[in-house]
Amino acid sequence: MKSMTLLSGYIYLALAIITGIASNGFLKTTEGFSKLSPTIFCVTSIVVCLFCISKAMTIIPVGFTYATYGALTITAVTLFGIFKYNQTPNIYGTIGLILIIAGVILLNLFGKVK
Repeated sequence: MKSMTLLSGYIYLALAIITGIASNGFLKTTEGFSKLSPTIFCVTSIVVCLFCISKAMTIIPVGFTYATYGALTITAVTLFGIFKYNQTPNIYGTIGLILIIAGVILLNLFGKVK
């Protein structure tokens, strides 16, 4: 039963990441919240994102949850910006993203919660 609980935590985390990417990736299309349809989409998806991340945090430790959410969302939104808006990060941005991903991998593989 404990593995099912942990599995549901990771499902909520995955949903939070997906909806966080959707909200942040399409935020530019709202044009400062002046366009109604994209604004409704972004607000709705960020509310769903916050709900899912809060549910994930009831099962997975807060630090692990938020670090994983943050790193994967930042990385995916950066990739979204590259492909949708042709916004390529420079070498320092690329190194930073690699370090963020490496940090989350280390945290999830070797980090311990007391």
